[in-house]
Amino acid sequence: MEGKEQDVSLGANKFPERQPIGTAAQSQDDGKDYQEPPPAPLFEPSELTSWSFYRAGIAEFVATFLFLYITVLTVMGVSRADSKCKTVGIQGIAWAFGGMIFALVYCTAGISGGHINPAVTFGLFLGRKLSLTRALFYMVMQCLGAICGAGVVKGFEGKNIYSINGGGANKVNDGYTKGDGLGAEIVGTFILVYTVFSATDAKRSARDSHVPILAPLPIGFAVFLVHLATIPITGTGINPARSLGAAIIFNKHDGWHEHWVFWVGPFIGAALAAAYHVLVIRAIPFKSK
Repeated sequence: MEGKEQDVSLGANKFPERQPIGTAAQSQDDGKDYQEPPPAPLFEPSELTSWSFYRAGIAEFVATFLFLYITVLTVMGVSRADSKCKTVGIQGIAWAFGGMIFALVYCTAGISGGHINPAVTFGLFLGRKLSLTRALFYMVMQCLGAICGAGVVKGFEGKNIYSINGGGANKVNDGYTKGDGLGAEIVGTFILVYTVFSATDAKRSARDSHVPILAPLPIGFAVFLVHLATIPITGTGINPARSLGAAIIFNKHDGWHEHWVFWVGPFIGAALAAAYHVLVIRAIPFKSK
């Protein structure tokens, strides 16, 4: 007890993480009795004095940095090759995105909730899983991490090669309209955020104790499948921080011309997923085993 009191006094875990991934979504009594987690307050200024708040932000920064580093480097490797047969191809790019989300969500779930995506953070905020204070802080740290990650890739590739091969920036590809791109981003982000809500739902945690442990797997797999489907359309954004980081470092017309699509689409998709979860999924009566 003395050790726990000391941790609290130092601000280590003074404010419990409200992210639904990991222990926050689990119920009491060995996970068999369902207890709805209380909704997060809209504003929680007291979080600003907690070390756990800043630790979570650092975790989001590092995770998004690593995410952009691996994924954009993979995209650049495919783009610069004279033959796609010599590269991992679209399937490899999709695996890089999905695999990194799986690994990073697993690593950071217990610290920040493993969002790594402003659209996911926005959806969970609408679902009252975290406060506005934390949501805004996460989004800023995610965007900063993405910029740094893309910047490191540019340093490795060199300015000329990086620019010639598109810098991993998202755009609506030839043959598709802005409406096509917006629709692809909305549906793709809906699938991702819907999966996040479903994989971390407290009701499922109460019924099946293994659900929180396996949560990163379906989330990463959803990212993989969405990339397979929408890389030909937009290069697949579904993550405004990923799109912003690549666009800032690339800094060409192609990266900015339709950039709004990669913010509006994911935020609409996240909002729809949050609404569906609150109005439909959470309305289903709970039945324990």
